[in-house]
Amino acid sequence: MSVSPHRPNFQEAEGCQPAFSVLVSKNLLPLPSVPVQSSPEGIWLTDDLLFQYQRCQRRAFLELYGDPEQRDPPSDYVAKLRQDSLAHRQTVLREETAHRPQYPARDWTAGATATLALMQQGVERIAEAVLLVELENGLRLVSCPNLLIKQPGQSIFGDWIYVPADIRLGKRPKMDYQITVAFHAYVLTAVQGAWPETGWLFLRQRGAYAVNLTETVPRMQDILRDCIQTLLHPEEPEVFIAHNRCDLCQWFNHCYELAQIDTHLSLLPGVTPSRYTHLRALELTTLEALASANPKQLENLPGFGLQVAQRLVKQAQAMLYNQAIADASEPAELLLSLDELPTAPIELYFDIEAAPEPSLIYLHGLLVVNRVTQTETFYPLLAQSTAEEELIWRQFLDLVWRYADAPIFHFCPYEVQAVRRLGEVYNTPPELVEPLMHRFIDLHERVTRVAILPVESYALKPIARWLGFNWRDPDAGGAQSICWFAQWMETGEQRYLDAILRYNEDDCRATYRIKDWLVQFCQPTPHSSLRLMGG
Repeated sequence: MSVSPHRPNFQEAEGCQPAFSVLVSKNLLPLPSVPVQSSPEGIWLTDDLLFQYQRCQRRAFLELYGDPEQRDPPSDYVAKLRQDSLAHRQTVLREETAHRPQYPARDWTAGATATLALMQQGVERIAEAVLLVELENGLRLVSCPNLLIKQPGQSIFGDWIYVPADIRLGKRPKMDYQITVAFHAYVLTAVQGAWPETGWLFLRQRGAYAVNLTETVPRMQDILRDCIQTLLHPEEPEVFIAHNRCDLCQWFNHCYELAQIDTHLSLLPGVTPSRYTHLRALELTTLEALASANPKQLENLPGFGLQVAQRLVKQAQAMLYNQAIADASEPAELLLSLDELPTAPIELYFDIEAAPEPSLIYLHGLLVVNRVTQTETFYPLLAQSTAEEELIWRQFLDLVWRYADAPIFHFCPYEVQAVRRLGEVYNTPPELVEPLMHRFIDLHERVTRVAILPVESYALKPIARWLGFNWRDPDAGGAQSICWFAQWMETGEQRYLDAILRYNEDDCRATYRIKDWLVQFCQPTPHSSLRLMGG
């Protein structure tokens, strides 16, 4: 079913549920009777603050009480995401006329007053609305839905109601998006005296998605209640570093410094928030304590098991002594066979760069290492537009088949997945693609299978840097590369392209460094049951 992103079908859309039979009441959300000590004017709990709380309780606390001087400036990638999100929102809002309440920036009281006036007039659409509800303890709930859409119904205004909608750059209706829409609906109900029919997300590519408020509002209330409890208490939540969530946060360096000072266990791979809760209950909160723990003590804890318990203890030992530990049952066994980790006269090291918007694999980087002639040659196969993606794909195939017997080393599965997809997209004969699958060697899979390293993450950069390899551009990374590509496409400035090529070549050379180290590490060492090696 095709649903217009600006006028959803409220009767038939996916996820749409009947209206609630009860109205929201302040009593539905019992608040803790704790006075606000650090904010005499009370707390303005916005939908953005609640959204951040879902991802990190500490971040929400710091946004409210933290020292702004300790916030990092937004990275180029974060700035790009914000720009892309704004452009997407403006595109959707332009598709139909919408009234905008006029108010000074972040003056929520003025914004709520202006929005209320538009709702009383019964305008069809209100863009960037402000909804405000004052609760006890000086607490104010502030909801800023991207759209309020008028629908038939009964509210305090007359025979119409409004439904909330958010416009998101994401392609999937993530639960934190849905919780935010439920928060809009919750506050909106208090303002208009009627539950909306549903809540909506307008997603990039997918279009309109109906949020099931029957299921989502109770979950939102639990999160909101916890959020209020956290924000009303002056105690700062404990640091917990989770790179998949923290790396783009503007408080990251502030939190990371605190974690390093305490050598916090969240810096260990495998220590998840739930596992850390159990470790803390056992008072295993230091490297020394975990490194000396008996895995049998941990194996029956939820989310552990013997294998996880053993690896976590070894991970603590590796970090404590800054040495790699072989993950092997027999000390003298060959960790990886020659077939699994070959050394050949010529070896290829492969890394891809891709842009999500537009979906484009724009660079195939290949480092050709000739161990016979002791030469290394880097080939950057570059597409300057989507029209050239097929061209560099053909060039890649020509190059790898020029060295038909050479193993192709890469780090993580993405390169193999990309090669399969490109082969399908461009109808490449199977005899040119399928044999490559047997030549690909994923060093990430090999390293994590046989070695426990003193690193905070088993990504390419932490491992290679532990081995002494450094990128020529210290801030280079996958996210920064996407920004450089966008800036190069927009401006044509050679410096952005040069930065991408340096970064890609360094990725290939880092993979090469890891491979040579791993060959040495995997040699049998009959006199050492741990096979310890420093970086």
